[in-house]
Amino acid sequence: MNTERKQLFITHLFDAPVEAVFQAWVDPDQLTHWYAPDGCTIEFRTIDVSTGGRFHSCIHDPVHGECWVKGTYLEVTPNRRLVFTMIMSDEAGNSVSSVAAGKSADWPEHQTTTVTFQALGAQTKVSIYQTVSEEEARKTGAYQGWLKMLGRLSSMLVEI
Repeated sequence: MNTERKQLFITHLFDAPVEAVFQAWVDPDQLTHWYAPDGCTIEFRTIDVSTGGRFHSCIHDPVHGECWVKGTYLEVTPNRRLVFTMIMSDEAGNSVSSVAAGKSADWPEHQTTTVTFQALGAQTKVSIYQTVSEEEARKTGAYQGWLKMLGRLSSMLVEI
């Protein structure tokens, strides 16, 4: 019997060319417009979207407060693929346990997110794979957050 939990996997189809969709994931100015759940904002203390580059960000949530995260870009392949790590942190950039950051004991201490971009004519299919159980992501709202953020990105790309 397989007792492994299903990992988070989401796909979304954008009515925009792959170059525009990929750019929205790597341009810090564009990220600040869509990379936070509804009602929240994101601030990047640092961001270097290049292989080996790092980021340190905070999602400001009016209900749940601040959520600081840091990570490293393991792979940046233009218009094809992004791979980055995510670790809970404090405002100074020090790693903190997921529990100390307000997550449940089931939330992983370290996550890797892989985003692939596939051109389908004038559209782009984005697939997101994250090393957190889908069950935990749904329970915490992270899954729903991804869906809302992708919706925000869709709206933003239509306006461009």
